[in-house]
Amino acid sequence: MFPDAVYYDLLLPNVYSRLKRKPELLIQELEVKNENHIVIIDEVQMLPELLNAVHWLIENKGVRFLLCGSSARKLKRLGANMLGGRAVKRQLFPFVSCEIPDFDLIKACNNGMLPRHYLTNDPENRLEGYIGNYLHQEIEAEAITRKIGVFTRFLTAAAFTDGEMVNYNNIASECGVSVNTIRGYFDILQDTMIGYMLPAFTTTKKRRLIKSPKFYFFDIGLVNHLLDRHNITPGSADFGHALEHLFVQELFAYVSYRKLRKTLSYWRTTSGYEVDLVYGNAEVAIEIKSSTEVQSRHLHGLKAFAEEHPQARLIAASLDDTHRMMNGVEIWPIEELLQAIWRNEILQ
Repeated sequence: MFPDAVYYDLLLPNVYSRLKRKPELLIQELEVKNENHIVIIDEVQMLPELLNAVHWLIENKGVRFLLCGSSARKLKRLGANMLGGRAVKRQLFPFVSCEIPDFDLIKACNNGMLPRHYLTNDPENRLEGYIGNYLHQEIEAEAITRKIGVFTRFLTAAAFTDGEMVNYNNIASECGVSVNTIRGYFDILQDTMIGYMLPAFTTTKKRRLIKSPKFYFFDIGLVNHLLDRHNITPGSADFGHALEHLFVQELFAYVSYRKLRKTLSYWRTTSGYEVDLVYGNAEVAIEIKSSTEVQSRHLHGLKAFAEEHPQARLIAASLDDTHRMMNGVEIWPIEELLQAIWRNEILQ
């Protein structure tokens, strides 16, 4: 998008060592450039000391920066200049369906939506390398935790709870560490943008609600690899979990890219009624089903939700062939629904 930008890639050893040794070189080199140019610094978290120079160039020379990195955790931990009031945070997600002309839902549920993984017919080696590099670069290299073996076990335990309510006690027992350690590990996954929490929708009139959040990894391909799931096909329980995760990650990207101020959540009662996604203040409620024909028995959660929130638009996303209405619930083929969402027709 910016072919004429000045580009610093801190993964290149010569670039990193030169600016590490003398950060003021950034100022000296950019002072001679045209004031209207854009500067890209990639993997900026590797050299937090550069941010003081960035601050000075913004204030005194009006230089515009794109600062890219996979985690702000190291910057915060080292007390780096976070450019308060001068920087806007944006998150780049994996592919979304509208970016792929011939989007393949089954392939996406198996490979995930990271570009290199989605575009290959055999993502296993790349996924294995990705997880290994992540563990080394984001965890070990930044000294977030010295217990890499425990953290590796935690990743697998977290994958088993992907899309489920988080039970810190159970995971701590399984990994052999304290509950506080597990909470810290989940914080690491969120700070490094490897996962996120889906909060519970807690507005209620009569029903008692579950208030624990759900956890999702940022891409379904990562979960598949951690759980050793292969060749997931419609009709299996694994496909149902993968389809729900894929839809959730797509909506997280949509809300972020559209800069919507409303939140996503899920709704579950203590008696077992559940809705997979609630948008805003109960404006839209969405249930994700892997069924090829949604029937009334699939809609109990949406109906219970409507009793408390009659204003909600009720949607069931499924593998149905056609868009139809059943008992006040819109039944959508999931790919058609995703297209409507990205046309801004569903979530406002």
